[in-house]
Amino acid sequence: MHESSLPSPLRDNWLHRHEQFCSRANQEQADWLDKALQDKQFAHAIGLAWGGSEFIANTSIQQPAMFQELVISGDLDSSLAPGDLKQRLRSRLADVTSEDELLKLLRMFRNREMVRIIWRDFTRMAVLEETTGDMTSLAEAILDATLDFLYTRACEEWGTPVDHQGNPQHMVILGMGKLGAWELNVSSDIDLIFTYPEAGETSGGKRSLSNQEFFVRLGQRLIKALDARTADGFVFRVDMRLRPYGQSGALVLNFDA
Repeated sequence: MHESSLPSPLRDNWLHRHEQFCSRANQEQADWLDKALQDKQFAHAIGLAWGGSEFIANTSIQQPAMFQELVISGDLDSSLAPGDLKQRLRSRLADVTSEDELLKLLRMFRNREMVRIIWRDFTRMAVLEETTGDMTSLAEAILDATLDFLYTRACEEWGTPVDHQGNPQHMVILGMGKLGAWELNVSSDIDLIFTYPEAGETSGGKRSLSNQEFFVRLGQRLIKALDARTADGFVFRVDMRLRPYGQSGALVLNFDA
């Protein structure tokens, strides 16, 4: 690429990070990138993105196969339609059988999509509304899919929470702050409130739990799935302080509480 077209700090970062990528990648991946750089538009974009974003560069260096797939897919060049992220994540979760696998997949999915979103922002392919909208869609897709996965496993382990008529109860997640306003940015925490419809007990488990206890346990697992730092990073930092009574209040309350 024509490094001279980049400001000096970006150029220096780009050259160093390109060298790191080639030393970490296998020969096929390194050769692919060299060939891709013959496209002047892509060469300029990667110079801006890797030169300006430590996150994009480091994630691409650590996961060269992911970066190659992302570029080849064309996802860097076009905005996503509403619902695309939910569909993609659910299809990837189809083969997940354990919470450890879930945590790893969520982080890999998040990292890929964050590279895409920040790349489009840095290269001015996306306007601010697309960036915040995509970030919010990403959080929503991950919350929905993670809750569904964990709820199913929790029911298998503890029984299904039901109301007094025997109808299954589900946890409702309220997005607050920037998440609720669809203004999430790339460094935002997600502010959440957990609730559920009615008091009752679980049915079908080895021993019954109150719905309150069931959903508190489920909420704790959900927070861990998103917030815990693993070798693959974290998904979102979760802030529950906006719930009723703040940090002194119960993690989950029903609609009548």
